[in-house]
Amino acid sequence: MENGSEKKWNFDGNQKLKASSMSVRGAYNMLMEKVNNSGDNKPLIRLCRVDPTDNPLYRTTPDASHAVATAVHSYNYNSYSPTVGLPEAKRAIANYLSADLPFQLSPENVFITVGGTQAIDIILPVLGHPGANILLPRPGYPQYDSRASCCALEVRHFDLLPERGWEVDLDSLEALADDKTVAMVLINPSNPCGNVFTYQYLKRVAEVARKLGIFVVSDEVYAHITYGSNPFVPMGMFSSIVPVITIGSLSKRWLVPGWRTGWIATCDPRGIFHKTGLVKNIIDYLEISTDLPTILQVKINFSQIKDIVDDMDFCAKLAEEESVILLPGVMVGLKNWVRISFAVDPSNIVDGFSRIKAFCLRYAKMS
Repeated sequence: MENGSEKKWNFDGNQKLKASSMSVRGAYNMLMEKVNNSGDNKPLIRLCRVDPTDNPLYRTTPDASHAVATAVHSYNYNSYSPTVGLPEAKRAIANYLSADLPFQLSPENVFITVGGTQAIDIILPVLGHPGANILLPRPGYPQYDSRASCCALEVRHFDLLPERGWEVDLDSLEALADDKTVAMVLINPSNPCGNVFTYQYLKRVAEVARKLGIFVVSDEVYAHITYGSNPFVPMGMFSSIVPVITIGSLSKRWLVPGWRTGWIATCDPRGIFHKTGLVKNIIDYLEISTDLPTILQVKINFSQIKDIVDDMDFCAKLAEEESVILLPGVMVGLKNWVRISFAVDPSNIVDGFSRIKAFCLRYAKMS
């Protein structure tokens, strides 16, 4: 206090961060509070988790754990890593990705990151400059929106169409783009929708991106985790049509999200990323960043439910009354849907759906 009045300080919170603060993790923590405060003695069922590794059914191969232990005991990896990652790790990732491509990636095409999230946190600021915009899928992974809001990058959303198996609405995509559009993001296999784009469809996306003069950021964190008849096809297959940046990680396919290992890979046989300075920008950003340590959709039909206003309210009441946690669809850009993960013990699926059914019957409108 000065002269009876409160001191005026020259700093304040970043309002842009507040706009992006409601994340998947934030929603999960809020729903856990509902369960903890409910006084319900039912065992908790988490049908919302994207990290199933606390379940003994979901363990990585022992070979991976042994390799990490061997590296630790060798005392050869206690130092800081190079800015872009260890050469042998870059080479291994390049070879792994090249197995699905019509050309060979070199280690120089690979930049190792602290998980897939840091890859997003690098790529979007590299693209951010006054007036620039990026095209993001809706529904999609909320980290892209959150990061874009902090780096002078306008977000324009294109829709994924449920009636067409969550395909991109290519007409709306073209209508959104202008001469300030720098890139589009495609998540394949889709998070959160789970669909897998076909070879023919990805080629169409590449041709549209080329027409618009933009490149594709292909988020392939769920690569090769597919259901149904469509095999996984990497977007890099079409990098002769349009340059592609691939984002990947060990987290999902190898069930080790806590190891925080991801990558950025440039699929660009014509060298466009080098000519435009994008590769140099990625390296520059990595030099000031942290070094790497050496589902199913269900739509809610509100015409059949009473006393629930939206998906967040649905999930909050369900958590409080039944100790079942689902992810509200609004967290991934799909209001009034819920996301359910099956990466849990089968008995939890049976019990969880029994509780969801009882909950829905309790709130059902009686004709």
